[in-house]
Amino acid sequence: MSSSPPVVRVKVTMAVVAGCLVAAACGTTATSQPAQAAQPTQTAQPTPPASTPAAPAPSAEPTTASPSPTGPPKFSAKVTGVARDRLRYSWRPGCPVPVGELRLVTMTYWGFDGRPHTGELVVHKNAADDIVTAFKRLYGWRWPIRKMQLVDVYKGDDFDSIDADNTSAFNCRPATGSSSWSQHAYGRAVDINPLENPYLSSDGSVAHKNARKFAKRPVHAPGVINPGDRVVRLFERLGWEWGGYWSGIKDYQHFSKGGG
Repeated sequence: MSSSPPVVRVKVTMAVVAGCLVAAACGTTATSQPAQAAQPTQTAQPTPPASTPAAPAPSAEPTTASPSPTGPPKFSAKVTGVARDRLRYSWRPGCPVPVGELRLVTMTYWGFDGRPHTGELVVHKNAADDIVTAFKRLYGWRWPIRKMQLVDVYKGDDFDSIDADNTSAFNCRPATGSSSWSQHAYGRAVDINPLENPYLSSDGSVAHKNARKFAKRPVHAPGVINPGDRVVRLFERLGWEWGGYWSGIKDYQHFSKGGG
């Protein structure tokens, strides 16, 4: 009976050993590396159909397209009374018409440079509508005019105005080679491109040297007026006579209302 205690100790020891063997057989995690955390699963985004374009980002401010030019400006004309100081050289007491019967026509014309310009003519009040009608048609044809200034820019000197190839109308002066009033003195005549359309004396001579190459008709060049052309017909329909049809002298630049 005295041998019972040792037996108990052996059983306890064997139980401990058995527990350790079981643990070794099953594997222990006490000294193993910690397990990596599971990565979150990414969800694939749906791909838009190939035929559907992505919507553009909205603009911060609305934009307005600038208008594109469609051509030269339209013809414009304004008819007003003319101040006496605008006629400092071309009008004087004793002229056949008073200043009050004259009108200043400010209008666009087509230049030799292929661009629109603004010019001025002074005519009688009864001729203003015809002048506007005629020059509106010339502008629509892009028929070129060198310049269009009052003869007063040249101190009323008709020769200097012609030498500058200036288109002009009113000038209180006698007709060339005559003591009678010119139709210009009444505001019922206009001279257009006087170098391209010169005045020829009865012997065929031309006073302006830079106009001699235009002395014979027909001449096919910009700004030239020829017999029977559309410029002549235009003024004829308005009741204006062309100086190119005169016998003896020829005044290719000259149109007058009622002739002369």
